[in-house]
Order: sequence, then structure tokens, then C-alpha cells
Amino acid sequence: MPYKVELHPDATDDLDALDGSVRKEVAKKIDSLAKNPFLGKPLGNKFGIDLTGFYKLYVARKKYRIVYRLIGDCLEVIEIVAIGKREKAEVYKMAFKRIKNLLKKKPNETTDYAD
Repeated sequence: MPYKVELHPDATDDLDALDGSVRKEVAKKIDSLAKNPFLGKPLGNKFGIDLTGFYKLYVARKKYRIVYRLIGDCLEVIEIVAIGKREKAEVYKMAFKRIKNLLKKKPNETTDYAD
């Protein structure tokens, strides 16, 4: 049974902004991620940005990254917080900016984006 994957609203914008061929590759990776949430590699302190507890998943010959986290005691949700280019740590900076607000919540609390 696939896991539930949620995209942060800004990650949805990231996906929509991608070139069509890259967007298709990202969509395929997200589908794969829904089947195996441990597909990505754990992140820690990247470029002076603490992303401990988050994972990265390579896309498009490692030019793009999907940054996500696993939420819930029983792995209830895979939350994608950023999709973007690796160069100059762009995607990690975007992710950090977005998760500042997310980390204010309890780590096992799901985010309701419908509000």
C-alpha cells in the first residue's frame, strides 16, 4: 500500500515551475517515494544549514533534489518541502526557509495545508 505524500504549498509551486521533462521525472520519483519512503538519503548539516531529520532524493541526473521528511510515529505522511536545483545549495536554502515554520510544530504533527 502506498504511503501518503503531501507537498508543502511552495513545493507544489516548485513542481509547477519545472520544465516539462524534469517535472515528469520528479513525478515518477514521487510515485516511487510513495512506495518506499526510505528511497532518499538522510540529510544532516548541509552547507551550514541544519536539515537533520530530512531526506534528499536525486532527480534528473542529480541536478535536482527533492527534500522531504517522514511524519508520524507509524510513518503516516511523507511531506515534500522543496524541489529544486542542487547548485549553490539552492534547494537546501529553500527547504530551510520553509521548515523554520514547520519545525515550530511538534515533529510528529502533520501539517494541514487546507487552512
